[in-house]
Amino acid sequence: MTDTFRELGRTGIKVSTVTMGCWAIVGDATWGPQSEQDAVNAIHAALDQGVNCFDSAEMYGNGYSEQILAKALAGKRRQAVLCSKFSPQHANSWNDLLDACNNSLQNLGTDYLDVYYLHWPNRQTPIKTITEWCDDLRRQGKIRAFAVSNFGVGDLGDLLEVAAPAVNQLPYNLLWRVVEKEILPLCRQHDVSVACYSPIAQGLLTGKFADADAVPESRGRTRHFSRRRTQTRHQEDGQEEATFAAIRAIAAIADDLSCPMAELALAWLIHQPGIATVIAGARNPGQMAANAKAMTRTLTPETIARLNAATEPLKAAFGNNPDMWQSTDNSRYR
Repeated sequence: MTDTFRELGRTGIKVSTVTMGCWAIVGDATWGPQSEQDAVNAIHAALDQGVNCFDSAEMYGNGYSEQILAKALAGKRRQAVLCSKFSPQHANSWNDLLDACNNSLQNLGTDYLDVYYLHWPNRQTPIKTITEWCDDLRRQGKIRAFAVSNFGVGDLGDLLEVAAPAVNQLPYNLLWRVVEKEILPLCRQHDVSVACYSPIAQGLLTGKFADADAVPESRGRTRHFSRRRTQTRHQEDGQEEATFAAIRAIAAIADDLSCPMAELALAWLIHQPGIATVIAGARNPGQMAANAKAMTRTLTPETIARLNAATEPLKAAFGNNPDMWQSTDNSRYR
């Protein structure tokens, strides 16, 4: 059995190996309509299932995600590790960052954030300045730890020269293993914990889509899919055939284990070295309970090797660009 709580970096903050992702609970063009009561009930179910970490951002529903968390965690704040993110444009000045932090605190109904992420790199403001501002927030008691999201080896390397973030939040799943090539080794080398987002590839790893044509346009934006799809931003032919070959192979392994495919995908991530937590969205209590089961699912080395082999060709096909949405020429990673 795997350990169900892990420390973020060297912060002393311990989080469950599954985190509830709180983007989809806002209900939007990507995720579709959402009942607020279902969202609140999902958050309560997370606590009941031993999940203590909740991941939000100021941009999720323009603060609405944070507000739902505030409603659900009223009277239960001390049971939760609250994480939110500030947008890179709010790292252009101290006043912008302070306002963003205060807005998130107000939305969340709390006087401190456990983890405060820079959502994407800001290359206009020196990273040393951003870390100093976040140190000021920490000294004021507004945050406990500074973290980053979507930092490639270049940006992370620059950051590590001045400070070690608690976490680097990255897109990582069985169908998207590019971060294994360079970013994860650097994180492990410097004790930077990794939180994985998009762990079931926006539903692809649930087995609910039989082929690429069944995937709605709003979820067919990544480099897995052809540039001819209406909402893609890349210029590539996509990897639709290889993606669904990998999905079929994973489904067969899940069947052999009598394990739901999504649970297997989450458990595989939890078993990867350097991973602190896996951020899995849930829109109702049933989804949350299903995600939480991955925390206690033990995989044998043989199963992990089978899953690795099934997805290795897809990993190779994507090359070294860690951006799931943009081609190399326009990659937001460096």
